[in-house]
Amino acid sequence: MSFVSIRTLLGAVALLGASFSSHATLIVNGDFEENFVASNKWVVFNSTAVAGWQGSNIEIWNALGGVIAASGKNFIELNAHGSNSGAWSIFQTFATEIGREYNLSFSYRARNNNNEKFSVSVPASDWTLTDHTTAGWTTFVNSFIATDSTSILRFTSLNAGTMGNLIDNVVVTAAPGRNVATAVPEPATLAAFGAGLLALVGGRRLRRSK
Repeated sequence: MSFVSIRTLLGAVALLGASFSSHATLIVNGDFEENFVASNKWVVFNSTAVAGWQGSNIEIWNALGGVIAASGKNFIELNAHGSNSGAWSIFQTFATEIGREYNLSFSYRARNNNNEKFSVSVPASDWTLTDHTTAGWTTFVNSFIATDSTSILRFTSLNAGTMGNLIDNVVVTAAPGRNVATAVPEPATLAAFGAGLLALVGGRRLRRSK
């Protein structure tokens, strides 16, 4: 195998890796699995004890009251147990690229009644969610454009008290190709391209061995 072939192959592998990383979530501990909570129990944590998150206390549940997590075993109740000054609010800061589009998704559910509500905010966007019910999880999906090299995702309760607003499976991913300066092909396209390169390099090697 020639030096040129090796360099071409390595470049293709690097491009493949860059594309797949654009589909990886930028949120740390988005399904709240890093804290142990026994089945059918709940535990309230200071936000400093919950990886990735900051703000108010965070109450983590595991199958409590027959509610099964949307992802993994754990999920949170935004209106957490304990004292709090002002609205219950948690947030996470993550790296972004100015001008790039990002996709946001998460699951949410009411605990006690359908009147529960909360807001979710990212750069230049703020949504109020009032449509969740106690009957099951609802999935929120939307997108935003980053305005800085770091962005903040924040959840804030809009109803009082220490009960309400269950949240799980928080995911933020970069939208491939939405910033022209850094656009990369979709993973399927790159995979086919990489397979072609491997076949080409292998064919050249076989011809040289004759």
